[in-house]
Amino acid sequence: MPNAESYSTESDSTVDDPRWMARAVALAERCPPSDTAFSVGAVIVADGEAVGEGYSRAEDPSDHAEEVALRQAGTAARGATAYSSMEPCGHRASRPDPCARLLIAAGVARVVYALGEPRNFVDAPGGDAILRENGVVVTVMPEFADAAERPNAHLR
Repeated sequence: MPNAESYSTESDSTVDDPRWMARAVALAERCPPSDTAFSVGAVIVADGEAVGEGYSRAEDPSDHAEEVALRQAGTAARGATAYSSMEPCGHRASRPDPCARLLIAAGVARVVYALGEPRNFVDAPGGDAILRENGVVVTVMPEFADAAERPNAHLR
């Protein structure tokens, strides 16, 4: 999880952030449970509208939430904001490209997440630093962390 200094300031947030983060957290609750993967929800928002939504294992057992949302969003992801209940992964065991790199490649301008990625499955930092290093604005909403942890309680 990023340290307190890496949290974005109030100036990075928008009035709709709580609405979209609540939606991402609700999507995480839909995930089929797994002992080997987190349950995460994600929403891609462009011009105030959801253009893609997803949750872990929605379409394939190896799917991450951001992947599903990006597939739905297509080119509408360029310049959009991605909301994820958990920090997008920076390293990945099941597929070659971690979610942070997929978000960058899609041209997402901003990423908002609630909970830093725990190191249960990959002993490497999450994607926060990768996103920032590539010019993506990152906002952390720790007030949603408890809600984002709920569908992952069995992994503690």
